[in-house]
Amino acid sequence: MKVTPDKDHWFVVVNPNAGNKKGYKDWNRIAGIFSDNNIPYSVKITEKRGQAIDFTREAIKEGHRKIVSVGGDGTLNEVVNGVFTQNHCASRDIILGMIPVGTGNDWGRMFGIPLVYEGAVQLIKECKTMLHDIGLVTYYNGPHQEKRYFINIAGVGFEAEVIRKTNKQKEKGKSNKAIYFYTLLSSLISLKIQEATVTVDGRENTSDIFSINVGNGRYCGGGMRQTPDALPDDGLLDITVIKGMGRIEIIKALKILYDGTILSHPKVDGYRASHCKITSDSLLYTEADGETLGHTPVEFSIIPASVNIVYGTRFIQ
Repeated sequence: MKVTPDKDHWFVVVNPNAGNKKGYKDWNRIAGIFSDNNIPYSVKITEKRGQAIDFTREAIKEGHRKIVSVGGDGTLNEVVNGVFTQNHCASRDIILGMIPVGTGNDWGRMFGIPLVYEGAVQLIKECKTMLHDIGLVTYYNGPHQEKRYFINIAGVGFEAEVIRKTNKQKEKGKSNKAIYFYTLLSSLISLKIQEATVTVDGRENTSDIFSINVGNGRYCGGGMRQTPDALPDDGLLDITVIKGMGRIEIIKALKILYDGTILSHPKVDGYRASHCKITSDSLLYTEADGETLGHTPVEFSIIPASVNIVYGTRFIQ
């Protein structure tokens, strides 16, 4: 006989490889904190990429409506895609929480989710929630069109190339901030600026492009603020287009990539819109929440107020 989970029961998805295997090393400790706080839960531990999507779908089918992701931004992205590719309940019936154990933990940074496990679990216990917008990106993988949902930030161009190289290193078991910055520098050395056409809510603009970021959230790449004014509940995407810059210009601009003033640069355009399309003659890579996807042509859209999330502070500047 099938038993429906209690309304206070949490389904936990753990990525043991997150944060250079921090998920594996720390899960027993985190589980103990759940137990100490009398939080009922069941758990599934992933063994391969993409499995959190399947686990989330299965959990929802079984009646779970509260789900915790223990991992990094990529694990949370998989959980989100599990929520939005199932047909057993409305996405707004789901509550998502996060215990950050990844390398960047950019999404949680915006909501004051502590890196100290006791603090993060306390937020799960309090279960203070808000409705969060979700982005949708359609892209090409060779000749095939595919789609991916994202909760934080998606990118096209340089950032996506850095993430593509970083994720290749992760597959080899190398995952830390030093690896990210190494691939960032190596990508900068081999930088090739390409022309692209960006269409925002029907307005078209063609120029040389360094990178494009499309966000519900404000942070990416371990604290960079490439969509510094984004709001996760306004029903709109914030779009930052960094036009063609040389290597020296990029190095000089690193400070404003982190301090939230990137939109003040003369070669940067900022938009707020519900739809964005990017086309290019040469293929530009794309990513979402740090997960490598495919390439242009790419389209972004927004699903407003579509899932509940557990938060600490609304919002960290």
